[in-house]
Amino acid sequence: MTGGPVAGRRGAGPAGLLLIAAAAAWVWMVTRWGGTQAMPGTMSLGLSAFLAVWTLMMAAMMLPATTSVAALYARTMTAHRTPRMVVFTVAYLLVWAAAGLPAYALAVGLGRAASLPAATGTAVAAAVFAVSGVYQLTPLKDRCLARCRSPIGLMLRYASYPGLSRDLRAGAHHGAFCLGCCWSLMVLLAAFGLMNLWAMVVLAAVITAEKLAPAGRLVARTVGVASIALAVAVFWVPALAPGLTGGGTTGM
Repeated sequence: MTGGPVAGRRGAGPAGLLLIAAAAAWVWMVTRWGGTQAMPGTMSLGLSAFLAVWTLMMAAMMLPATTSVAALYARTMTAHRTPRMVVFTVAYLLVWAAAGLPAYALAVGLGRAASLPAATGTAVAAAVFAVSGVYQLTPLKDRCLARCRSPIGLMLRYASYPGLSRDLRAGAHHGAFCLGCCWSLMVLLAAFGLMNLWAMVVLAAVITAEKLAPAGRLVARTVGVASIALAVAVFWVPALAPGLTGGGTTGM
């Protein structure tokens, strides 16, 4: 793997493009949903619309945390970096788009739970917080996070992929590890409200800190403990979970 200023420039361009794409997704969401109250379930979106919005959300929230891997992967390329990185990024986002299918089913189910008596919605919110928090403390979370934080081993694996499918496979493979790392944070949107933009900003910051900050593993564990604490606190303060208890908040 090459080093020095030339290699650095190879990685800086694709990383910058990812940040631009993420910024564009954020601008669209704030413009489209910024004044919307956080609501339970799918926000009355059909499956296709939900998947489109979900994928844009994932682009906004996940791409900034992927810049280090993208930059490192770009340094392995000697030609056609921009189109190849587009393929890598599209494959990465396709994994998250596919995750939108179970997310939609979950949102439909939880939206129905929100229409039940308040105590039921609160109990479901507590379960969501608890599941998220417990997973944050598991070895599987640690393993996926380690792959995202120290991707040198991934680069060696990707270098072994033959032919034109290399970038597609590399993007999908990295997307799978990111999904394994971050699904427990995304599920919190069910409790906070699908289009609660403040929650999205905080979760995006957590994801970026987990992957890029020196104390990322500590951040993950701290968030896990905090989520478990929310599972208890929501019984006393149901408004902590507006997406399931009806205590809607304005998106931004």
